[in-house]
Amino acid sequence: MATAKKATQRQGFKTGEHVVYPAHGVGQIIDIEEQEVAGFALELFVINFEKDKMTLRVPVPKIISVGMRKLSSTSLVEKALKTVQGRARVKRTMWSRRAQEYDAKINSGSLIQVSEVVRDLFRSENQPEQSYSERQLYEAALERMARELAVVNKLSDTEAVNLIEANLALGPKRGPKTDEQPDDTANDKTSETTSKPASSSTNEPEAAEKVAAA
Repeated sequence: MATAKKATQRQGFKTGEHVVYPAHGVGQIIDIEEQEVAGFALELFVINFEKDKMTLRVPVPKIISVGMRKLSSTSLVEKALKTVQGRARVKRTMWSRRAQEYDAKINSGSLIQVSEVVRDLFRSENQPEQSYSERQLYEAALERMARELAVVNKLSDTEAVNLIEANLALGPKRGPKTDEQPDDTANDKTSETTSKPASSSTNEPEAAEKVAAA
């Protein structure tokens, strides 16, 4: 299989640039390769996800369908931080359904939707502890949000997490559940043992890699 470096920029993206890939968060384009697949030349973005120690090859024509985007602007980052200061919005539905909705938001590629998950699953010291699956989703959303903030604001990952947590602390006082802020997680403990949240990955990366490996 012939491989050759052909370009440093395609579709408005260039090598060395940080981008957001919905299923994995922030990565960096380290190369644009050209490979021969089934007799046709195919250009691929080579994206490195340092934290996950993973490299993904995405065909240039598929970047729109997979939702790859540029980093958020500083104004959108500020909007996301304002979002986590808001009151949690918890639906009166089974936990398994809410978990799927949270997972979809985390993998949506939208910084605002990720910040909404952080806001809704955050628990202050005077609130009941999160369940195991709640904690997993919260940490996934917090990490995804922090990575983008870190790159945009030129912070370390730890500083980005501290910034998010400081903004969470500015939100409404969070005490035991009230009629205004229902929380039925406790009632869903039983269903949680038999229902798992959707995987935090999608089939898109696998499809992209299979095309590259064909």
